[in-house]
Amino acid sequence: MLDESQIAQISGTTVYGSDGSKIGKAGEVYLDDQTGRPEWVTVNTGLFGTSESFVPLSDASLSGDGLSVPYDKDTVKNAPNLASDGHLSPDDERNLYTYYNVGYDEGAASGSYDTVGTTTETTTTTRGDDDAMTLSQERMEVGTQSREAGRARLRKYVDTENVTQTVPVTKERAVLEREPITDANVGDASSGPDFTESEAEVVLHEERPVTEKVVEPVERVRLGTEQVQTEETVTGEVRKERVEVDGDVSDTDRS
Repeated sequence: MLDESQIAQISGTTVYGSDGSKIGKAGEVYLDDQTGRPEWVTVNTGLFGTSESFVPLSDASLSGDGLSVPYDKDTVKNAPNLASDGHLSPDDERNLYTYYNVGYDEGAASGSYDTVGTTTETTTTTRGDDDAMTLSQERMEVGTQSREAGRARLRKYVDTENVTQTVPVTKERAVLEREPITDANVGDASSGPDFTESEAEVVLHEERPVTEKVVEPVERVRLGTEQVQTEETVTGEVRKERVEVDGDVSDTDRS
């Protein structure tokens, strides 16, 4: 059995079960009010040390590795759920002794146990870092990357088309003009021989359409680029870690 000199070594140490497996961290030590001996210790058995169970110290032993108790983890974890409020009532004591099948003397037992803090000093429970789990999750970051999506070319061709245009033209034709003999022209009319043979001619002219091709610029063209803003939906899978707890566990957010 442990004595008072070992109390300071119990709180905060690692508790191991009968099979050598780790049960949890030792919390508060409860002393017998009459003898002052350490009789009970609370062990943090839940996830992150949020659940405490009472374990008798009557057959426990201390070593360099921690505190060893003659019970396995399930036995300790399933012990009667009692509030570790610094005091054990006679009913609490009876229930614990019955559960652990430890001999209980109604007359000899004091029926009252207090934590170390009520008689000597307050004990602070320390949870080791190895009891904590870090939860991680993936975050999808979406950005943009420029890549070649295609090419555009500008080519110049020569097309030939028929053009029809109407243009006015002038041409001459011969016209026989007759005039009567008057006092004004009688002299000219009688100046020649009476009967002779003669001929007269006139040169006739006409206009013909001619064409000339003139090259002239009509517009300038070039290829450029413009940016068009659109939206695309990106779908992906990300992983996220979560935990599941069992037993009497309360969620304490320390963030």
